Amino acid sequence: MKYFVCSTALLLALSPCFAQQPDSSLTQSLPEVVVRSFEQNRRLRDVPAAINVVGSQALNRFGPASLVPAVNSTPGVRLEERSPGSYRFNIRGSSLRSPFGVRNVKVYFNDIPYTLPGGTTYLNQLGFYNIQSLEIIKGPGSSLYGPGTGGVVLIESLPGQLQTGVQADYTLGSYNSHNAHAAVNLAGEGSQNRISYQHQQSDGYRQQSALKRDVASWAGRYQLGSGTVLRTSFLYGNLFYETPGALTAAEFKTNPRAARPGTPTQPSAIIARASIRQESFLAGASLEHKLSDVLTHKTVLYGASTSLRNPNLRGYDQSTEPHFGGRTQLSWSPQVGTGTLQVQGGAEGQWGSSDIVNFKNLNGKPDSLRYRDDVRNRQALVFAQAIYALDQWQFTAGASINSYKLAYQRFAPQTSGQQNRSFNNEFAGRLALLRKLGNSSVYASVARGFSPPSISELLPTGGAINNSLSPETGINYDLGTRGNFGKLQYDLNLFYFALQNTIVQRRDAAGGDFYLNSGKTSQKGLELALQYPFFHKGNTRANAWASFTHHAFKYRNFKQLANDFSGNRIPGVAPNSLAAGTDVQINRFSVQLSYQYIDALPLNDANTERSGINHLMNAQVQYRLPFLKEKESRLYAGADNLFNQRYALGYDINAFGGRYYNAAPKRNYFVGLSFSL
Repeated sequence: MKYFVCSTALLLALSPCFAQQPDSSLTQSLPEVVVRSFEQNRRLRDVPAAINVVGSQALNRFGPASLVPAVNSTPGVRLEERSPGSYRFNIRGSSLRSPFGVRNVKVYFNDIPYTLPGGTTYLNQLGFYNIQSLEIIKGPGSSLYGPGTGGVVLIESLPGQLQTGVQADYTLGSYNSHNAHAAVNLAGEGSQNRISYQHQQSDGYRQQSALKRDVASWAGRYQLGSGTVLRTSFLYGNLFYETPGALTAAEFKTNPRAARPGTPTQPSAIIARASIRQESFLAGASLEHKLSDVLTHKTVLYGASTSLRNPNLRGYDQSTEPHFGGRTQLSWSPQVGTGTLQVQGGAEGQWGSSDIVNFKNLNGKPDSLRYRDDVRNRQALVFAQAIYALDQWQFTAGASINSYKLAYQRFAPQTSGQQNRSFNNEFAGRLALLRKLGNSSVYASVARGFSPPSISELLPTGGAINNSLSPETGINYDLGTRGNFGKLQYDLNLFYFALQNTIVQRRDAAGGDFYLNSGKTSQKGLELALQYPFFHKGNTRANAWASFTHHAFKYRNFKQLANDFSGNRIPGVAPNSLAAGTDVQINRFSVQLSYQYIDALPLNDANTERSGINHLMNAQVQYRLPFLKEKESRLYAGADNLFNQRYALGYDINAFGGRYYNAAPKRNYFVGLSFSL
């Protein structure tokens, strides 16, 4: 706590020098950013919620190989990549449940529910160029978006304005990495289309960590008469990446580039050819129609499928997961006296099935059949929300009723009969109050979250359905303020989250995952973002930014057999982290420098093992080409991890035998060219 107080005081003292990067230019004000979160479509400072916005400028500050550094420059959020292509999204400690993929976080892509009805999100299927902006809601958004106590992510793939032309990008980097992208933009009267293809490959820093990703996409926006907008999305992805496995502290220190070695009972990651081969398809559309001056209706429909092949140390997993769903919403915005009222109501439903087959792994190929499971699930919610604004006050009330049903049956080696799990009539509500104060605002909110266990959690590796696993529920309290003090722009949030039946991951000797409920947790935190444009004269601009996070997360009541972990820190969550940097533009040249500090964090529930402290420095230099007028045409070069630090970009929490460490690359470089015509 002493470090936390001192760090906060230091940041406030340095506030004239540090600030958060704006989204479209060095001089754009953070409070003027318009966000869609909670269906408000208002300026960020007028929304009573803890929200991070990662726009195109923040993404382009770093190389296009990964989203990780851009997301991690915002407070309260941590994106991990334990091996290239293996993402884990941590919003306020939600990574306890995410050894693979993204769980406990609801993701939408161009209005389409991107998270599978079983609760898993394959965020790694999206390439860097599929994302123009991310809105990250921190804390439960269940009142409007359904299950998930971690948060909500809204992804947009189209920029606000699109001009007809072609775009091409190519980046070459360390470890034989290549990233190529080509896009055709077609903009006409009332229509915008973007067709793109991207290819990424790398040999990887570690043994058994190669990556290859191909993504083809098409996104469209059409004005169909007065007040009617149609949006279409198509996405096909083919992803392959190797999984080197976690190392012990001794192995990590001796040779961080090594893959997990074999044991007398388990093959090495290389012998097992541990990897993920993932193919996915998504097609969907949203239609928004203005029925009158005060009434609007939006409908979203989609269909998708993902197939996965995963040779690993335990076996060879094979699954196919088709799913479809939709969302409908009616918005009513009448004038009520001197104030305005905005009422939304609607429903969302998703249906999916999973065919899961496990074989014995024979050097990366399927051998004899072990078991075959069929899983069918359905997720639905009905929601309503009202926002009333009067003078300088705004009041929000929202609620949803959630239902989740799962039917499971094992067909091989023998039929076990169908088993069912259901969680019905789960209530999730949210109340929020905002007060405008000149160029600033103050808000408070309280929200209840609900999150059922995902398919991967209900079906532990190689085991039968875990009927004892209960859904998480929790109450989250937020108190925040945003605004300006002269040029200084700030976003400060305090929160307290009391979670019950917290789902915690365990990992056995063979790297298999299983889960249990850990009783109650207490999660308190402070999140601060600052930005300050300290120089602007002619074509010379300079901007500084910083974000600080303090998370005091503890188990309140967690006993497992003879072990009592009550009062211990929750593993995988750094108590303190700091990101800061500066962006300088002089005529056609620009320089971006960024620094990140990550505190030591506990690696197991007993808190007997801790990670090291990380100091990471990144730099990028860009030159806008003089013979092309478009600002997107540029030559760039950069370096990551300039301090050449040995560190892990993600840990296997509670891993058997102390195999916690997934080594990240040491100092590495990239150079690229981006142009548009």
